[in-house]
Amino acid sequence: MTLGCLPLTARWAGDPATAEARRYVQATAAVVLLGTVWCVAYLGFGVGVEAVAYVFVPIGGGLAAVAVKSAGRFWRGVRLALVLITVGYAWLAADMLTHAAEVRTRQMPAPAAACVIVGFLVAIAALARVPVVAAGGSERWRMALDRMIAFVGCAAVLWYAGVEPMLSAREPWSGPGILIVGLGFLVAVGAATKVAHIAGGPVDRVAMRFIAAGGGVPSAVVSVLAVRYGYVASVPAQAIVMPLAPLMITLGVLAQRRADSGLRREPGGVGVLLPYLAVAPLLTVVVSEPMRWPVRVVLIAAVVATTLVMARQYLAYRENARLLRKARIQEERLQHEVSHDGLTGLANRALFTHKSRKIRANDSILLLDLDDFQTVNDLLGHEVGDRLLVAVAEKIKFETGNDGLPVRLGGDEFAVLLTHGDPEDLADRLLTAFQHPISEHRLLVQASIGIATAGPGDTADAVLRNADVATYTAKQRGKAGFVRYVEGMGEPVLAHMRLGGELRRALDDGELRVVYQPIVRLDCLRVIGVEALVRWHHPTRGVVSPAEFIPAAERTGLIVPLGRFVLRETCRQAAAWLAEFGPDALEEAGLNVSARQLHDPDFVADVAGALAESGLPCERLVLEMTESAALRGQQVSRALYELDRMGIRLALDDFGTGESSLSLLRAFPAAIVKLDKSFVDGIEIDDGQPAAVDARQAVARAVVQMAAALGLSTVAEGIESPEQVATLRELGYTLGQGFHLAEPMTADEVSRLLSHQRAGIELQRIKSLLHPYG
Repeated sequence: MTLGCLPLTARWAGDPATAEARRYVQATAAVVLLGTVWCVAYLGFGVGVEAVAYVFVPIGGGLAAVAVKSAGRFWRGVRLALVLITVGYAWLAADMLTHAAEVRTRQMPAPAAACVIVGFLVAIAALARVPVVAAGGSERWRMALDRMIAFVGCAAVLWYAGVEPMLSAREPWSGPGILIVGLGFLVAVGAATKVAHIAGGPVDRVAMRFIAAGGGVPSAVVSVLAVRYGYVASVPAQAIVMPLAPLMITLGVLAQRRADSGLRREPGGVGVLLPYLAVAPLLTVVVSEPMRWPVRVVLIAAVVATTLVMARQYLAYRENARLLRKARIQEERLQHEVSHDGLTGLANRALFTHKSRKIRANDSILLLDLDDFQTVNDLLGHEVGDRLLVAVAEKIKFETGNDGLPVRLGGDEFAVLLTHGDPEDLADRLLTAFQHPISEHRLLVQASIGIATAGPGDTADAVLRNADVATYTAKQRGKAGFVRYVEGMGEPVLAHMRLGGELRRALDDGELRVVYQPIVRLDCLRVIGVEALVRWHHPTRGVVSPAEFIPAAERTGLIVPLGRFVLRETCRQAAAWLAEFGPDALEEAGLNVSARQLHDPDFVADVAGALAESGLPCERLVLEMTESAALRGQQVSRALYELDRMGIRLALDDFGTGESSLSLLRAFPAAIVKLDKSFVDGIEIDDGQPAAVDARQAVARAVVQMAAALGLSTVAEGIESPEQVATLRELGYTLGQGFHLAEPMTADEVSRLLSHQRAGIELQRIKSLLHPYG
C-alpha cells in the first residue's frame, strides 16, 4: 500500500529495525481504526459515554513515543515532545473520565495544557535545530528568502483558514485550546519550510514531511470541525482526527528507518515550490474582506498574472529537472562504463586499482587465467569466446558473493580482491565450478589460479605481482589448479622473464645461429633435404637449449621475429646450396613454424618476401607445424591454404601425438607427414612375441598406409639405430632423420657433406669425415 509519499514495500521486512517500526505503524493505525469504530457507534447508536473519546490520543501518543528510537538530536527532541504531549492528553483523558457528566463544559486542566504546550515548543525547537544544506554567499540568502516567503505564505493561509475562525466562532474556544492548535500549525509550517533544505542530512526528507503532516493535518481538521459544528465536533476530533498525529509520526519513524538502512530516496528539487507560496496572502485578501470592485478586479488580475508566472516557472523547473535527471543518469552510466568491463559487467582494472590501494593485511588477491582460451576463439570464433567469458564472470561473481570484488583485468584474465573468507576455499570452489560445462554452448573451461595474501605494509602492486607469479607457477605445474605464493617463488619466474629480455638482445646482437639436420633416403642413405634448427650461443652461459628459450619466445611474442630470422636465413642458405650444387643435390629445406607465427597477419607476406629476396623456388621450401598449431582457427587455415597455393609444401610435424590426426589429414593441405619419434622408439625390438611387436609397429604402419592412400610423403623422425632403419623400410618408409643418420650441423658442414656426396662418397664415410655440430 502507499501512505502519503512513502511506499511500504516488502523489501523493508529484511531489516529488524524497519520491521519493528512497521509494527508500531500498524498499532497506531489500529488505534485510529478503533477510534473510528467507537465514534460511529457513539454518534450513530449512543454506545458509551463521550469521555471515552479522549483516551485514543494518549494511547496513540504513547505508542509513537515508544516507536521513536532513532539516534540523533532531532529524534530525541521528538521523543521528548511526544512524551510531554502524551502526558498532557492522558491527564485530560483522566480528568474527563472522572467528570464524565461535565465533558461539554469542562476545560482542559492547566497542568495538562502546560505539558502539551511545552511539548509543542520542544518539537518546534527540535525542528529549528535540524541541519540544512550547507550554502554560502548568495545561495544562503536565497534559501533564507525562500523559507521566509514560505513561512509567511503558509502562516497567512493557516490564519485565514484555521486560527481566525476559531477566534470568531459562535462557541468560543479556550485560550489553551487555541494556543495548542496554533502551535500545531507552527510545527507544520516549520517542518514544511525546513524539509526542502535538508537533502543528504541525518534527518530523512520523507520523515520530515510526515512530521509536518502530523502537526498540520490534525490541527487544520480540528479547527474546521470546531468552527463548523461547535462542541459536537470534539468527539470525532478526539477519537479520529487527533490520533492521526501519532500515526503520521510513526510513519515518519518508519521512513527514517528506511533511510538508515540504505533506501534513502534521492532528493528532488530543493525548495523549488516554496517561493510560489508568496501568492497565498494575496489570495487570502481577495477572498476575505469586502472591498470595492475596482480594487477587487485589480487584485484578481494580479492573482491571475502571478499564477501564470508561477505556472511558467513551474514548467521551466520541470524541464530543467528532466534535463538534470537525464544528465545525472548519463553521468552514472559513464561512471559505470569507466569502472566496469563492457562485456562481463565486472569491475575493470581501473576500479580494481582504485579499490586495491586500500588493501589491508590478510586481504588476498586471486589471479585467475583461463587455460588455452585462445583455442576457443580460434576454433569456435570470438563470439563464442565472448559468451564463455561472460559465463566465467558469472561463476566468479556467484562464488565470490559479498566476500570480495571480482574483476576482469583483460582478455581471459580475472582477479578477485578478497576481503573476507579463505582464498584457498574460494579457489577450490571456482575450480570445482569449472568442472561442469558452462555458457549456452556447454563448454568446459579450465583455469590456473594464483593466490597472494597481503602482509603488514605490503602494497597492492606487490601483492598483485606475487599473485601473478603464483599463477605462472600454477601453469608450469600442469594448469587447472591453484598455487599460493610463498617467499622465493618468484626467483625462477624472474629468471625466465630475464631470459626473454636476453633473447631480445640476442636477436639484435646476432647471437642466434641456424643449424641443419639432414633428411636422408633410407634405401641409399642419400641426403635429400635439411630441417633448419636454431641455436643460441649466449656470451656467458654458452649454448642455451631450445627447450629453454623457445617457450620464453612463445610467451613474450619474440617467436615471431625469431621465426622470421630463421625463415630468411634458411631461404638464403638453401638458395646458395642450390646455386652451388645444382637442383639435384638438395631437394628441400624445411623449418618449424609455431602457432603464434601462423596467427601473425604478416606471416604469408614474410614467407613470400624471404623467397623473393633469396630467389629460392617455392617448391623447395617446406614449412613444418604441429597438429595443434594447424588446428588454431580460421586465420591459421587461411594462411595455410595461401601458402599451399603458392606452391610451398606443408608438413605435419610430430604426427600421431595430437587428438585429431585422422580428420586433419583430410582438412589440412599437407604434403608431408613426419612420424613422431615416440612411435619410432622401440620399433625394432623383437622379443619373440608377435602381438607385442605388432602393437609397437601399429601406429607407424597405419601412418604410412594412410599417407600413401592420400598421396602424401612420410618422414620418420628420431632414428637412432640401423635396426630402426631396417624396420622402417620394411614398413614402407623411404625417408628419415635422426642422430644415427646425421646430427644437426652448421651450414659449412652441410656444404662439405653435399660436396662429398657429389663425389660419390657414402654417408657413413662422410660422417666420419665431418665433426657434427651437436
